Amino acid sequence: MTFACRSVYQFAFFGPIPTLILMVLITAAAFTLAVRLNAIVVAVLGLLGGFLTPLLLSTGQDNPAGLFGYVALLDIGLLAVVLHRRWSFLVALAAGGTFLMQVGWLLKFFEREHYFDGDRVLVAMAVFLGFGVLFSSATWVAEKRSQSTPWMTGPTLLLLLVAALVTGFFIEFAPLANRPGLIFGYLLLVDLVAIGLVWLKTDLRRVLPVAGAVVFGLFGYWMMDHGSEPLLPWALGITFVFALLHSLLPIILQRVRPALVASNWAHAFPPLALLLIMVPLVRFESVPWALWPVVFLVDAMALGLAVATASLVSVLGVLIVSLMLVATWIWRIPVAVGVDAGPLPVLLVLGLVVVFFAVAGTWLAKRLSGRTGTGSTPWEMSPAAAARLLPAFAGGLPFLLLMLMTLRMPMAHPSPVLGLALALVVLMLGVARAQAIAALPAVALGCVLALEYVWQGFRFDAALNGWESLAWHVGFALLFGAFPFAFANRFREQTRPWIVAALSGVLHFHLVYHAVEAVAPNPYMGLVPGLMALPALGQLGLALRLFKEPSPVRLEVLAWFGGAVLFFVTLVFPIQFDQQWLTVAWALEDAALCWLFHRLPHPGLRLVGFGLLVVSFVRLALNPAVLSYHARSGVPLFNWYLYAYGLVIAALFLAANLLAPPRDRIMDASAPPILRALGTVLVFLLVNIQIADYFSRPGEPSLTFQFSGDFARDMTYTIAWALFALGLLVIGLKHRLRPVRYAALALLSVTLLKLFFHDLARLDALYRIAALIVVAVVAMLASFIYQKAISHDAVHAEPPQS
Repeated sequence: MTFACRSVYQFAFFGPIPTLILMVLITAAAFTLAVRLNAIVVAVLGLLGGFLTPLLLSTGQDNPAGLFGYVALLDIGLLAVVLHRRWSFLVALAAGGTFLMQVGWLLKFFEREHYFDGDRVLVAMAVFLGFGVLFSSATWVAEKRSQSTPWMTGPTLLLLLVAALVTGFFIEFAPLANRPGLIFGYLLLVDLVAIGLVWLKTDLRRVLPVAGAVVFGLFGYWMMDHGSEPLLPWALGITFVFALLHSLLPIILQRVRPALVASNWAHAFPPLALLLIMVPLVRFESVPWALWPVVFLVDAMALGLAVATASLVSVLGVLIVSLMLVATWIWRIPVAVGVDAGPLPVLLVLGLVVVFFAVAGTWLAKRLSGRTGTGSTPWEMSPAAAARLLPAFAGGLPFLLLMLMTLRMPMAHPSPVLGLALALVVLMLGVARAQAIAALPAVALGCVLALEYVWQGFRFDAALNGWESLAWHVGFALLFGAFPFAFANRFREQTRPWIVAALSGVLHFHLVYHAVEAVAPNPYMGLVPGLMALPALGQLGLALRLFKEPSPVRLEVLAWFGGAVLFFVTLVFPIQFDQQWLTVAWALEDAALCWLFHRLPHPGLRLVGFGLLVVSFVRLALNPAVLSYHARSGVPLFNWYLYAYGLVIAALFLAANLLAPPRDRIMDASAPPILRALGTVLVFLLVNIQIADYFSRPGEPSLTFQFSGDFARDMTYTIAWALFALGLLVIGLKHRLRPVRYAALALLSVTLLKLFFHDLARLDALYRIAALIVVAVVAMLASFIYQKAISHDAVHAEPPQS
């Protein structure tokens, strides 16, 4: 009716001010009546009338003080009613009305009245932050009076969220985007109000990660769209402040208020802060060195978080992101600039990162020793055990960056990169020795090998850095080989450091061999494995002296060192003869391992020997391309086919004899029959290969198999198959091997079929008669021997049991 008196009937008394005062009094009277009469409907009507008053009496002029002063009084009155009558759902209506008033005013007047120019934006900030504080205060009073309900906390959090998100609206205006101290100072105040609310009500602890995500999201949006090089100090400072707040404050709250048990999300903010720091590396053309101290401050913050929570999540996270920062920096360096400036600045930063985390890991392992954690450790192990993993990550991941540097920056000499790699290796081995981390030497060896292979594949130049690269390869091999011997007492009860020492020379052999082949080619390359066998022999001799007494690790340690010596010794002959040296080396090594198994009955020697013999067989028997890897020698019979296949065959039969019962079981199977069968197949293949080589045309580069068009060749195949079948039959009968007898009969049957349906059709009468006579003699001889053996077995068979 009051509105009608002004707008419809236009009575003189009802001017803007009298009408406003009258409607405020009516709203206040409605609240009073609602309290006195306990009439909730009256309160709702008063609330609707109160929020409609500014809309109905609007003059279109901007007056934020009057508008929001009135709304604040309206909210205070309504909150007082809620606290008195416990009508909590009215808070949601009040917050909704307040939100609509704020958004409507912002969209209508903020840009039109140029609130983004100068300090007038403080009015808008006060509007949004003030109501968040007002409703938070009401929630605090309700909590003290035990009247707090979700109807109160929910709308309060909504207004705080709106107050935070309006920062994104402010950022859209360039004058404000260039004042990060102002807009993010405001956001910090909103954040602190939300944190205070969590302090007040412990059941709101999940608000902390949400608040952190909103803050970092808004800041990331500003960094991506409006960050610039002049504002970089502000960006770094704000990043550190918010990371510090959301990382450490939850831990402090947990210490003061034990009910705040969920602080796991605090571990996400240090890595998230470093990801934000990565934005300048991607967007800006040049990045000052001031960026890296902030990175180390965030890393230190994560370290403190790990100590406080007995969890390494944040430390591992910042380690990975820190290395990603260095990788991004390396990738953005222009190749020409990288060549001119050299790799030293990058190596310096990378070295500092690695040293920091290696020292931090060592310190954490000692600090967390014996602690059982707070329930936030992500591994099923103690915090101290988890901390022992950090040096492996800190030392291993930087090798990826060194590989990236090697690929990205064309360097003439390996010493800068491999020198830092040596420092990392020494650091990792030192940590392994100090904390007795047996797996760390293996991690170090794998990482440095990968880096060496990258250098060898992309930057090796025999004329420019050949000898230097070779020296590094030999040096790393000797370093790992000597490490456990230098600290023998420390690793006496462990096996992995000794295995790494035994494998160091073996795994470096390929690098050393090809480096020597490039810098000093000579006809005596077999000397390379011979010379590398000398340190392996020295290792074996020292190991025999160190492990005189029986111990749980003695057999395994000696087996590894013995296998390494045999590896180099068996490489000498095949390398010197070049063709198929790898396959022959495997076969000889396998036979040697089986021989060593007699002296050191370690099951691993038998298993590895058997496995590599099978691999050698597969390479020669099931890989047709093996015959085209090398050209024919032109010398029949005494050629590389004979020594390649012959040596593998000899190794198979020798290993079968060495693995005689009771040493024959491999995975519940008897190894000798399998090895002899493989050897027999290779003998048959060698016979056919030599026939094909003998009848091949001079000058043909590779071997070809043909079974027609040449009488002598066809008959040679037939006679050879028949004689081979006869030999198999004799062996099968002599040793009473039924599968061998069956194989002989099958081959003899195939030979007869070939003779009758293939060979005889192409022979003249005289040759046909001669061929029939030869095969008939072989068949009769085979049947006579077979029948004789069967009769002998029947006579000497034991009588049946009655």
